[in-house]
Amino acid sequence: MTDFAEIESQLKARLVDLLDRAEVLEDDLRHPLEADSSEQAIDLADDQALEGVDNVLREEIQQVRYALARIVNGTYGICAKCGEPIAKERLEARPIATRCIKCA
Repeated sequence: MTDFAEIESQLKARLVDLLDRAEVLEDDLRHPLEADSSEQAIDLADDQALEGVDNVLREEIQQVRYALARIVNGTYGICAKCGEPIAKERLEARPIATRCIKCA
């Protein structure tokens, strides 16, 4: 079994960062709308953009959590499609990778 301690540490740090950023976005999205209708339109447009960013963050959070779970259960670094090992270089470049470069 390959030692993924450094990658695990990086994934945990990334998860903390993503969760913090998602919390800030959620706080921004909870603000009440302005009374002025033109300001409301701007707020709604801003909120829509923030929701898109929040969705991307949530997806990455889920991928990082899956990667950490694979490390714990011993399947990290194994291609989900062909079952071959994923190159260490690929995992270093993209720690959430679930497939080898050939299957990606």
